[in-house]
Amino acid sequence: MDFPVLSSQERMELLTPPERKSGETVSTVIDTDTYNEIDDQFAVVHALLSREALDVQAIYAAPFFNKRSSGPGNGMELSYEEILRLLERLESAANLSRSIRPEGFVFKGSTDYLKQSDRYQDSDAARDLVKKAMSNRNPPLYVATIGAITNVASAILMEPEIIKRIVVVWLGGHALYWPTAEEFNLRQDIHASRLIFDCGVPLVQIPCKPVTSHLHTTVPEMVENVAGKGPIGDYLVSIFRGYSDNHAGWSKVIWDISSTAWLTNPKWVPTVLRHSPILTDQITWSHDPGRHFIRTATEVNRDAIFRDFFAKLERIA
Repeated sequence: MDFPVLSSQERMELLTPPERKSGETVSTVIDTDTYNEIDDQFAVVHALLSREALDVQAIYAAPFFNKRSSGPGNGMELSYEEILRLLERLESAANLSRSIRPEGFVFKGSTDYLKQSDRYQDSDAARDLVKKAMSNRNPPLYVATIGAITNVASAILMEPEIIKRIVVVWLGGHALYWPTAEEFNLRQDIHASRLIFDCGVPLVQIPCKPVTSHLHTTVPEMVENVAGKGPIGDYLVSIFRGYSDNHAGWSKVIWDISSTAWLTNPKWVPTVLRHSPILTDQITWSHDPGRHFIRTATEVNRDAIFRDFFAKLERIA
């Protein structure tokens, strides 16, 4: 399939981290395998509470398959239900209820992964992404993707012109110098993952190791800063506690909040320009200096990100 080719100037403009003037927000949609573990929930809540920075226009449920689901389609359905639970607990927060009702805001995604690199998986989520990208009056539309990237890849295959109108911010793979690219979000759907690096869509890749792997927190920190912060705070603490039976010396990485953090304040997740890697059949990175540029994150300011999240929960409590 032929994809639109961006000029160097167009690509650099789209890959420039968003700089907001006073009163401006960044148009965003979130693509999330929310029930996969517990970190997506923190990212979704962080995005919805970051009203001064982000205009979240839709949330898409993404497929996943691990011990918490019976297959990709079941994973998507469980993620959809988890999104609704989050919105229900946020609904009572001041000034939020009208903007986060699920009707026309939450969409079911694909029930399977791409079977081949040139054939999309149809879904309400992919179609809505195409619609929003093509109708957005002030592109780009930022697509915060914190799961398998099937829905986004399918939207690109449906309407390749959205490449000119979106920026994908994906938590996927490991650092480009890491000995392997094999990470949960990426390895679930190799066809979609390879397409994202090959098709030329403006991409901000946020590696898991050794970047977002620094976003650890603990039960005492959750109890101190999240418990008691309304129904949503108590829910987040509950699922955090429930993720492990032994909390002695235990911490948990909240991987996915890195994507919403970059959109909220790119200084918290510094990035550099690199040539888009080639994803090999061995699920490793190969490099070609003739390929287009992407951004890739190099570190995270763990403390600033969590302070921002805690402060926003406090604000609605």
